[in-house]
Amino acid sequence: MARNPVVPPNKRRTSPPPLLPFDMANGSYQPQSSYTVRSFRMRLRRVMRTPWPRVFICLFALLQVLDIVNIHLHLAVVHDSSDIMELSRRHQGERIYIASMHWNDGPLIRNHWSNAVLQLADVLGPDNVYVSVYESGSWDDTKDALGELEAKLERLGVARSITRSYVTHKDEIEAAPVGDGWINTPRNKRELRRIPFLAKLRNRTLRDLETLHKQGVHFDKILFLNDVVFTAEDALRLLDTNEGVFAAACSLDFSKPPQYYDTFALRDSDGKAHLMPTWPYFQSAASRNAMLLNEAAVPVKSCWNGIVAMAAAPFLDASKPLRFRGIPDSLAIQHLEGSECCLIHADNPMSKEMGVFLNPQVRVAYNYEAYQATHPLNGESWLTWGQIAKGLWESRIRRLFTFTFTKDWVVSSRIRSWKSQSHRNNEPGDFCLINEMQVLVENGWAHV
Repeated sequence: MARNPVVPPNKRRTSPPPLLPFDMANGSYQPQSSYTVRSFRMRLRRVMRTPWPRVFICLFALLQVLDIVNIHLHLAVVHDSSDIMELSRRHQGERIYIASMHWNDGPLIRNHWSNAVLQLADVLGPDNVYVSVYESGSWDDTKDALGELEAKLERLGVARSITRSYVTHKDEIEAAPVGDGWINTPRNKRELRRIPFLAKLRNRTLRDLETLHKQGVHFDKILFLNDVVFTAEDALRLLDTNEGVFAAACSLDFSKPPQYYDTFALRDSDGKAHLMPTWPYFQSAASRNAMLLNEAAVPVKSCWNGIVAMAAAPFLDASKPLRFRGIPDSLAIQHLEGSECCLIHADNPMSKEMGVFLNPQVRVAYNYEAYQATHPLNGESWLTWGQIAKGLWESRIRRLFTFTFTKDWVVSSRIRSWKSQSHRNNEPGDFCLINEMQVLVENGWAHV
């Protein structure tokens, strides 16, 4: 019986592992991973030699350019000189209650604010306007500037109430720390909260609204004016938002454009804070898409942002008139705070029914340089081509990689803890709340 010959080990034939490809150039067997990479590169080169990838890249680039051009055209809204007269005709006979409060705003009032108010009163008709201003303990010439405005309003025949207070922030914080608005802070002090203080001042500007209503004097809308640079046309355009049908309509405010200013009060249609401080700002699709098209009525859940028009009816409700407020002290002690200018929309029964809108076509500013920067001449877009392109891509990237779970959980867990303390504890403006504590100080306010 034949036996297989025994081959010495040094004479045996060796064969490569079955999965290792032979590299002819190097005369050796390559690892599978190296072969896979080389194979992929070769296939990619073959694909790139075909025209389709280049066609796809060109089409993609073209679509991006067309998108930017379309947005630029929407942003370049041209208003001619006849617009203000057309707007005034639309609001002819509408009665407007103007409410404002000032602190150390002398130069702004003299150089910009006073003239805008006077022109607005003249366009709407002196008999259709009431101006209510509350000044609180300024140390500049704000009181004198308001005195000059009061004299001009009188000559124009405009009903008004301009209150000048000599109670300073120092007086307020040195008062006996009793009643609502005072809390024990991490600085081991009992301090006056900023938001209840501001809410009290805003409500003082509304006192005459109630008094006049009892006397049979009717107002359709309230126009809240911050210490901003604006024009009569800006105010009229805001009143015309959504053809005048709204619970509230807000301008867009700037101090250092292109970043907007009032981040504390603005919430998108889903109740979320801004995705980014520059255009197009929002995360929710409804708010963001309307902003991309520069629509005059961008749906939001809350806003303030310089000047605000609101329907007057909720403020005159016989059973529960709408007023500004802060969150309860027992909730604020949890290191939470919410703007009175956001909470007012949460409390307003008309917000869901008639809508709250931001009007980006109405841009106001806290200094003249910022106003000029957001109002280019000749109807040009107030955003550059580069800012539009950057905004589009930054928004897309942020929506993919921005997560607010931890921040939201901190706020919501504190609210839940507060609610568990009493069945009476409830805060309808929970979307307004942030992880902050704000108190009044002599020269303004501070975080603690």
